[in-house]
Amino acid sequence: EHGLKIYRGAQAEGLDPQAYADLHAAKFDALKLALNLSYTNFIRTTDAHHVAAAQEFWKRCADRGDIYKKNYKVKYCVGCELEKTESELTDGRCPLHPNLAVELVEEENYFFRYSRYQEALLKMYTARPDFVVPEKRLKEIINFTAQGLQDFSISRLKKKMPLGVSVPGDPDHVMYVWFDALVNYISALGWPEDEKNFNAFWPGTQTAGKDNLRQQSSMWQAMLLSAGLPPSRQIMIHGFIMSAGQKMSKSLGNVVDPFAYAEEFGTDALRYYLLREIPTLDDGDFTREKFVARYNADLANGLGNLVQRVTAMVEKYSDGDYPPRPDASGHSSGGGDSNAKSPLGRGHIVQRTIGGVGYGSEALQARAGERIINYQLDQALAVIWERISECDKRVDEEKPWVMAKDPAQREKLERLLSDLVEEIRGIGETLAPFLPETSGRILGIVDAEKVKPPAQPLFPRKD
Repeated sequence: EHGLKIYRGAQAEGLDPQAYADLHAAKFDALKLALNLSYTNFIRTTDAHHVAAAQEFWKRCADRGDIYKKNYKVKYCVGCELEKTESELTDGRCPLHPNLAVELVEEENYFFRYSRYQEALLKMYTARPDFVVPEKRLKEIINFTAQGLQDFSISRLKKKMPLGVSVPGDPDHVMYVWFDALVNYISALGWPEDEKNFNAFWPGTQTAGKDNLRQQSSMWQAMLLSAGLPPSRQIMIHGFIMSAGQKMSKSLGNVVDPFAYAEEFGTDALRYYLLREIPTLDDGDFTREKFVARYNADLANGLGNLVQRVTAMVEKYSDGDYPPRPDASGHSSGGGDSNAKSPLGRGHIVQRTIGGVGYGSEALQARAGERIINYQLDQALAVIWERISECDKRVDEEKPWVMAKDPAQREKLERLLSDLVEEIRGIGETLAPFLPETSGRILGIVDAEKVKPPAQPLFPRKD
């Protein structure tokens, strides 16, 4: 919240910088409703606790001899809030912010001895080949570091840039935005006062955009080493959400409003597209045409249709009873191992192999879980939708509507319906972290006293 672009944005709108920051913070915080997010702390760098933590962090780096003052002249991109060398510019402009002129800054600042940590960082990257993912980003930061680290400015003159955390012992300077902002990773854990909470969660896994690779995986790690704190555990670098192959920009009119999509299509539909269509570790594309196509194909026709047709058959052919009631001999005619109760819900575990691949709640969650661990969230959803397609295929091939006409196939029909309901349960349970509302609806349907189709489609088709 202490960046130069925030300060100038407030000036342009005639607002106090704090009021301007409050306005934008409220918009970000509102995403928790639009996207049904859960988190324990919404950190702001204007929080009193964070300000105190940033100042303590500064003192520790200074005590290490890693902070000094000097005059300097540098080219600066306000969009990135970073110094830029000639090699990082294209036709004199930052490639990430080509509409902003690179500014020449000349003043006396405090500097951080970044260069002192070059070898330590290179050794860490070599010893921990999974420190930055994906691998191409690790190679990128290794190449950057190997070229030689230059000490960077960590303060601004208060008379030129009054918005910022005050430098300890020097009222004429405020901290450079990245020096203070990066400390939020540990101030959010209560550092330095709450050692118990800090030690319980740090070192932690961080996520950042590819335009923040240098700040997160190099600058911040050097700062942690200087302050005598452990480096991060791992840093996951994600790509950009593009629009029709172009970077989103107000001037191009292609910025996607998440609130509008959540209102029109529902929170889970928006979550699904972002998780399925946007690769976690690379760029992805967002257009309305692609969104509607994915919505109708996967949610309305795929998941929604499977739940509708299976529950309708259970209601029609089994009077909504699930698991099937015992026959006259007292034995259940349902499928699966009657001695193995599912730890994930009532009914039987349907755990078998088809073509050497395990299916059922536990197997499906294991297959999706492997991909989640590797940040392949789109692939985790692909695994679930493969199972949806396989269930649809089984219905088409085994034709329960034909079985229902033949009393001799009654047991086979009940086993099929039992299997399909358990598969839907497994799909619903596995979807919980991805589509929490839909997961809850599915589990409510299969756990009801009588299984019947949802009163309203899970995902009505959209034009």
